[in-house]
Amino acid sequence: MSTLPLAVRDSTTMLRRNLLHARRYPSLTLNLLLTPIMMLLLFVYIFGDVMSAGIGGGNADRSDYIAYIVPGILMMTIGSTVIGAAVSVSTDMAEGVIARFRTMAIHRGSVIIGHVVGSVLQVLASLLLVAAVALAIGFRSTDATALEWLAAFALLALFALALTWIAVGMGLASPNAEAASNMAMPLILLPLISSAFIPADTMPGWFQPIAQYQPFTPAIETLRGLLLGTEIGNNGWIAITWCIALSALGYLWSTSLFNRDPK
Repeated sequence: MSTLPLAVRDSTTMLRRNLLHARRYPSLTLNLLLTPIMMLLLFVYIFGDVMSAGIGGGNADRSDYIAYIVPGILMMTIGSTVIGAAVSVSTDMAEGVIARFRTMAIHRGSVIIGHVVGSVLQVLASLLLVAAVALAIGFRSTDATALEWLAAFALLALFALALTWIAVGMGLASPNAEAASNMAMPLILLPLISSAFIPADTMPGWFQPIAQYQPFTPAIETLRGLLLGTEIGNNGWIAITWCIALSALGYLWSTSLFNRDPK
């Protein structure tokens, strides 16, 4: 069998394995998914009026804040869900599963590809669930065209792929699942210091560059532009550049760690 069909066959097998693990042990994904849902409900129903007054120049309107916060929560969902990939990969390494795969006559890269594709599919399912909750509490995007919705979905999928590659590298670099979970915590914390909850230009002057020049803020602003019709500016190209750079970095890091000889 030639290399490409072998790679596709073995990657599909590894993907099926990871999806079965996710179905049999859904507690990790559920726990990670609850974080963005709880943040959404907390900020909308507890802080919604106050936050909307600050953004709207004194006019408290919770529906406006729902529209503002949902794109940030969707990005936060990606950051929290991909932690499961880091934990899953680290668990396979610690239990010796990957070491056994290395001795088998399978395509070498299929193990990582199975984890990456499986994680991206789980992220997309999580995004659909969070979006359903957002719609249930009043989020609407009436001005977005079908093309803009498709572009928004593509951006979310591309961002999920980029962060998954980073998470897989973290999992391979960690000695155990607990360390992998701790190493991946910045993927949850970065959205908190972005424009997800308040505009970056309302933050202290010394802190604004931190919020503006990180991966989540341009992606969130691009998503807002696509779904709500706000100004995108250069954020679209910056977001895509971040996705490509993180994907390349994660891929090179992950493959380097996976291919090195075990001690």
